[in-house]
Amino acid sequence: MEHVEIFDTTLRDGEQVPGCKLNTGQKLRIAAQLDELGVDVIEAGFPVSSPGDFQSVTEIAKLVKNATVCGLTRAVEKDIDVAAEALKYAKRPRIHTGIGTSESHIKYKFNTTPDKILERAYEAVAYAKTFVEDVEFYAEDAGRTDNEFLAKVCAVAIKAGATVLNIPDTTGYCLPDEYGAKIKYLMENVPGIHTVRLSCHCHNDLGLATANAIAGVINGARQIECTVNGIGERAGNTSLEEVVMILRQHPKLNLATNIDSKRLLGISKMVAEEMGMMVQANKAIVGENAFAHSSGIHQDGMIKNRETYEIINPKDVGVNESSIVLTARSGRSALAYRAKNIGYDFTKLDLDIVYSEFVNFADTCKIVTDNDIHYIVEMSKNKFQLSL
Repeated sequence: MEHVEIFDTTLRDGEQVPGCKLNTGQKLRIAAQLDELGVDVIEAGFPVSSPGDFQSVTEIAKLVKNATVCGLTRAVEKDIDVAAEALKYAKRPRIHTGIGTSESHIKYKFNTTPDKILERAYEAVAYAKTFVEDVEFYAEDAGRTDNEFLAKVCAVAIKAGATVLNIPDTTGYCLPDEYGAKIKYLMENVPGIHTVRLSCHCHNDLGLATANAIAGVINGARQIECTVNGIGERAGNTSLEEVVMILRQHPKLNLATNIDSKRLLGISKMVAEEMGMMVQANKAIVGENAFAHSSGIHQDGMIKNRETYEIINPKDVGVNESSIVLTARSGRSALAYRAKNIGYDFTKLDLDIVYSEFVNFADTCKIVTDNDIHYIVEMSKNKFQLSL
């Protein structure tokens, strides 16, 4: 299988969520777990942005044993100087520099010309290259950049010495086929493209970040930039746990990562707690309901064979077991299954009687707990002759 690098930007792009600022100690704890998780690159921060971020990147650079440690910059010499200083202790340092390339960014953000953007891109990469061997170039708003001009920018970055080219869908605008076609176009039209690694950095404004990242690697990209729990600016970034498990569950893609998937739930909970940003219950892979079943039809299938309704073994992502959640939609098999786990072995007649009482009870509440089952059984005993 071909290797897809996982570039985690939880500590940089993920931390840009309002109210989720982390101190250096918190960042170090998360960075240590990311290193254990098996990510290839940790984007530790934006060193020039504040003294605190500079300190965090410096300390993470000292701490991380396996992953590349990356610092973000603009295409500005001072930014690059500061990032190089912050990364000087890293075993594998990377400077991540770049500039906006879309017509909107060129005209309104920079008030300049395409030729000037090409010039600044070259100069930024060449200057970063004087400090570190590993330089990643980002073409901000590449998702809305004309492909022909984007190819020129990429060619210039390669000529200047870039080792990785980041193709961000900064506004989350692209459709998966459009983003995949953009990566394919670059693979086929940029001189020297096979000497570097193309990277997908997708945002989730239209809920397509994960789909776009997968389309990108199918078409030749070999790095995905993502965050734990999909946190990040506005609607968030590509979700680390989602892309990892998609590649794992679809071996026909012939793409694999180094991630220890059994650690996914643990790091998800850690990031949620440290940032004070809880994970929605129906979040894929790590949400509370990701392996919970409440429909009677689904529960019956699950009890007979887990694979009828689960494509992932919960243990593979650090979840102990699937949940059969009793509600008014649950059937007899689910009630019998849960009751047996707490000591009741119903005959068919007993189950019919208890189930009738269960349905009436379940209609009055959202979820029926084990204590509720005890109560329902006792209530049934008092009303009917049970063989329990």
